[in-house]
Amino acid sequence: MPTIHNSAGADYAFLEGGLAFSSGVIALPGFEIVRARFARVLPVAEGFEAIAAHLRERHRPLTALCAAELRSPKPFTPGGFGDFNASWVAVLKRWGLYRQELNPVARSNVCPVHEAPQQPGFHAFSYTMPTGAAHAGFLTTSDHAVDAPGPRSFVIAGFAEWAEGTPFPDGIVAHGDTSPAGLARKAGFVLDGLERNTAALGGDWNALTAVQVYTEHEIGALVASHFAPRGLARLGIDWHVCRPPVEGLEFEIDVRCVRRELVVD
Repeated sequence: MPTIHNSAGADYAFLEGGLAFSSGVIALPGFEIVRARFARVLPVAEGFEAIAAHLRERHRPLTALCAAELRSPKPFTPGGFGDFNASWVAVLKRWGLYRQELNPVARSNVCPVHEAPQQPGFHAFSYTMPTGAAHAGFLTTSDHAVDAPGPRSFVIAGFAEWAEGTPFPDGIVAHGDTSPAGLARKAGFVLDGLERNTAALGGDWNALTAVQVYTEHEIGALVASHFAPRGLARLGIDWHVCRPPVEGLEFEIDVRCVRRELVVD
């Protein structure tokens, strides 16, 4: 059973994952998660600088960063992915996010089929704010005061069709099979994993506000068979025509319950 830990700033908790990212994050009492999408993908180094500036403007520490959505030019080899993750982790450690060598930041990192960036970069990020901090113009609405009803906000990291702990690529579900039947097996496995992580983190699956699907393959047939039965069709499924970050993977999804989202230039 994965372990839950509090973040360095005690503003969110995270579900233990691997070296590169946690399996998900959930706001602790008194805080909520805000998602910000960049108007264009920013290279990783530039993106970190922009995130730091954004947090400073909102009087939030660097440790408020809790999730990231990345875009890369093409899928990595397993070795190349490891090299990228090492540089990623180095920045998070400098920011003081690591606790007991655990990475608290949830993440997705996918590769657009069309208009891919020339180098890995940030598409979006999420961070914590004190509940009800919509005053002073930092956020656009003020309906989520401390005493306002509503579920705790959370972000579940990107989950792909590989059974963690099994050999790679042999542990990939329906490995090499992108037929309708193969994609259905992949989707079922991924959705099961996301539901499991949501429950382990204490999130409310019925409170999800967004589901993002990352695959270059047609997903229309999966809506009725896999997404609708799990209550996801009501959200409008956000299909990003992207490949997962490692060669051999074909299907990835992340989900979130976030009431505040904004776009930053």
